[in-house]
Amino acid sequence: MPTGKIRNLTLSRPISGGNLISGWAHSRDLQYVPSLMRAYNTPAKVLDTLELLERNGVNAIIADPRKNVMDVFGRYWKERGGKIQWIAEGHPGVDDWKTNIKQSIDFGAKAVYVQGVIGDRWLKENRLDLLGQCVQFIKSQGVPGGLGAHQIEVVVESEKRGFDPDFYVKTCHHAKYWSARRPDQDPMVIDNQGDNYWDMDPERTVRVMSDLEKPWIAFKILAAGAIRPESGFRHALESGADFICVGMFDFQVEANATLACSLLADPAIQNRPRAWMA
Repeated sequence: MPTGKIRNLTLSRPISGGNLISGWAHSRDLQYVPSLMRAYNTPAKVLDTLELLERNGVNAIIADPRKNVMDVFGRYWKERGGKIQWIAEGHPGVDDWKTNIKQSIDFGAKAVYVQGVIGDRWLKENRLDLLGQCVQFIKSQGVPGGLGAHQIEVVVESEKRGFDPDFYVKTCHHAKYWSARRPDQDPMVIDNQGDNYWDMDPERTVRVMSDLEKPWIAFKILAAGAIRPESGFRHALESGADFICVGMFDFQVEANATLACSLLADPAIQNRPRAWMA
């Protein structure tokens, strides 16, 4: 599996999403889907899936820092001898923005980034400078520190204010899918009651990221399951993403890994307009 580096951290180009552990599932108005996903991904199934990811060359997973997530990783590393690397979503609070981050690092997170929802919310609440403090605190702990966002303006302001994250975690999907955003829907992703869009301005995302010399982990590349991997993977990689994060069931791992390897060998992607930054 092709890899890239964020500082001294070597990561597979495809990175697993943590949905299989956390139980989150974007399913539009099909409210029963998350419970079905959680019923399928039993603790044993999750351990098997992590093992399958590593066997297929995927050496990292992004997941939130809740207790059940840490319990799963603890079991996997100890019982299965697994080596998969945890990139933790940072969930800092306004009044205490260090404890959550420090807990993840102490447990074994290889990198931490401020979660995209928090980046968007603090943009809306005019708390962006706190994002910069969080990034610097993560970096001071000796691991790569990143910044997540759905709104591209978070990235723009980060660059303008000199936050200097080691990497960005930014949504990247095209709008050619059946449940794409309608013009009358709320402009902010965090206010999106329709649960059907995550990159409001795909073209601007590509333009802004093309000018940044920072590693970029693209997420929501399939618009939460609405875009086929063949289309979503290609769009993200051709658009300049250094890594693609995608949630996977066990029966999708081998096909997704094979597809990623094939696309990464494609000259059109190898020689894309945005240089590889990792």
